[in-house]
Amino acid sequence: MEDQRESLKKIITTLAVKNEEIQIFIYALKQMLQNVEENSSKVQEDLETEFQSLYSLMDELKEGMVMKIKQERASKTYELQNQLAACTKALESSEELLETSNQTLEMAESNSFCQAAKQIKDSVTMAPAFRLSLKAKVSDNMSHLMVDFAQERRLIQGLKFLPVPSAPEIDMSESLVADNCVTLVWRMPDEDSKIDHYILEYRKTNFEGPPRLKEDHPWMVIEGIKQTEYILSGQRFDMKYMNFRVKACNKAVAGEFSEPITLETPAFMFRLDASTCHQNLKVEGLNVEWDAMGGKVQEIKAKEKDSKGRTASPVNSPARCVPSPKRMPTGRSGRDRFTAESYTVLGDTLIDGGEYYWEVRYDRDSKAFAVGVAYRTLGKFDQLGKTSASWCLHLNNWLQVSFSAKHNNKSKMLDVAVPDSIGVYCNFPEGYLFFYNAKTKQLLHSFRTRFTQPVLPAFMVWCGNFHVSSGLQVPSAVKCLQKRHSSSSSSSASLT
Repeated sequence: MEDQRESLKKIITTLAVKNEEIQIFIYALKQMLQNVEENSSKVQEDLETEFQSLYSLMDELKEGMVMKIKQERASKTYELQNQLAACTKALESSEELLETSNQTLEMAESNSFCQAAKQIKDSVTMAPAFRLSLKAKVSDNMSHLMVDFAQERRLIQGLKFLPVPSAPEIDMSESLVADNCVTLVWRMPDEDSKIDHYILEYRKTNFEGPPRLKEDHPWMVIEGIKQTEYILSGQRFDMKYMNFRVKACNKAVAGEFSEPITLETPAFMFRLDASTCHQNLKVEGLNVEWDAMGGKVQEIKAKEKDSKGRTASPVNSPARCVPSPKRMPTGRSGRDRFTAESYTVLGDTLIDGGEYYWEVRYDRDSKAFAVGVAYRTLGKFDQLGKTSASWCLHLNNWLQVSFSAKHNNKSKMLDVAVPDSIGVYCNFPEGYLFFYNAKTKQLLHSFRTRFTQPVLPAFMVWCGNFHVSSGLQVPSAVKCLQKRHSSSSSSSASLT
């Protein structure tokens, strides 16, 4: 009976899943039908627009050519009419001279004949008819303005719909994840000169393998890519993987997406453990701000809870913090927050192997600030760098400015410019803890030690604020620099 019941439950679950898949597919089909109507109307409108543009272009071309013919006709007509007028005038003058010559030839008196003959001779010498060119200045041929659209006609007759571009192929071997950037390279399976641009889509996921149909994160779109390579820079890798796909577009249509790929995006992602931070620190995500009234607010809220019969616990105060879902158990209860002058907050993710990197930007007007690592057993009264359980860089702006490296209650003044942002590199197996100028990657200080237990990112601020950047990969520059400086890195024993 029970076996049959369990079997029936499995059948019900299978049917429910299948029904959901069919419903999703039916919705997709209905959406596709609607898209067919909309897309067909759009492409028809686009076709009309393209043909109208072609007609307009032909009309403009025809108008220009007709104008050229008219200008040529007017120019030749002007030249020929001027030449005709000159010839007509010369002919009239020559006919008059011919008539005069015939009359002179009939004269009998010798002196008059000689005088008239001389005048005729002089007139003939100056006559327009003998200075006139009998060659037309322009040709009556207009064949140079004829056109032959045979080739263009063949091109127009060969017009077809633009082919849909093939799906690109992403080259996994050439794609790279480094320095919180993703370099993607793809190629087309066939040469296609009609491609105008590419569209890249990506999304974050915690699932390895092919992308799933349903994800918490939507596809992000990058349009107008002209090359077959793209660098996605400035990423914060707060999930384990990223999905990518790309499609090619010509002037009219986009092709199908490439086969999606999944790339691993390893990085050190952590949040701040607000449950153990000092009551005077207000933690919101990765931002921390000093709040002088923090402790008093907690006391008031605790009293209010007591008066309502509920357990008072600062860790449960929504005004003080945003709990981290990845927080590692620290062995502290709510009453074991950092207290007194230990204005400390820890990261929520243990470092027990590998190499990691994170950055912090702090308010330069903070009276005191520190960043480093600490064992999770750091006492609630302990200040960073004051015991053997923590290592840090410490900036003091109170009364006298100082910038120093601290560990086990020993300190070393640092003769370097104080940066606005500090990068922290921790190589747990090698016992390396390097601090860098996050912008220039200048080495500020390095510890070399032997960690005897897992460590946590650690921060301290007094009368100020700071912002932490997690989800970062170890920068390539830091990897190179740490190799160069590891042999000469300062040890904790050198602090005085």
